[in-house]
Amino acid sequence: MKPYKHIAKTTTPEGESLELIEHDGTFMICSQGEQLMTSFSHGSEETLAELACSPFAPVKQPKFLIGGLGMGYTLAAASRTIHKQRARFVVAELTSAIVDWNRTHLSSLNPGLLDDPRIDIQIKPVQKLIRQAHAEYHAILLDVDNGPSAFHGKNNDSLYTLKGLREIQHALKGGGLLAVWSARSDKAFTRTLRKAGFDAHEHAVAAAHKGSKRRTHTIWIARKKSY
Repeated sequence: MKPYKHIAKTTTPEGESLELIEHDGTFMICSQGEQLMTSFSHGSEETLAELACSPFAPVKQPKFLIGGLGMGYTLAAASRTIHKQRARFVVAELTSAIVDWNRTHLSSLNPGLLDDPRIDIQIKPVQKLIRQAHAEYHAILLDVDNGPSAFHGKNNDSLYTLKGLREIQHALKGGGLLAVWSARSDKAFTRTLRKAGFDAHEHAVAAAHKGSKRRTHTIWIARKKSY
């Protein structure tokens, strides 16, 4: 049996530990004994980007905000979906070590991704970028923590409150999309999205493009005004 290799470790600004582990060619990022993400299963993260970005392919200068870099799969799928050179992808990542890992230990997963001049990595909470924006983004993609039922990051749950969702509304252009990834379904969150004024739909999507297709994750696509 091949051993688990503990490659790197860091602490988030909130004081929580993150560890990068490799086993038999698969990378994992873990926090407090819980697996946050893995390079084996990332199909739903790519679907998140495709659903959120593809409606804006005809736009000349689309602008997207992605909450969470992770292993880069959401960002990579977004950049593949939108080919325009004048597109802009702003990524809010709370922990600078995650960016460093993508440039070093994880660079083989999405080669050359962070060299794309359309990408702007901001080391700050996505909430801060949302609050600073007014009708700025065509789509906001939230791939942080485990979804609305957050277990990592004390401040992540503020994104999914009625107040947080109304701040997102303010940051989106008219007809803009909010796309939210989650490990599981949450009917209460669908109701909160609609109460905040979004036309929201919950989708069950395959968790991975390989292995078992029966395991699903949840993605919400919510449009400001009509959907």
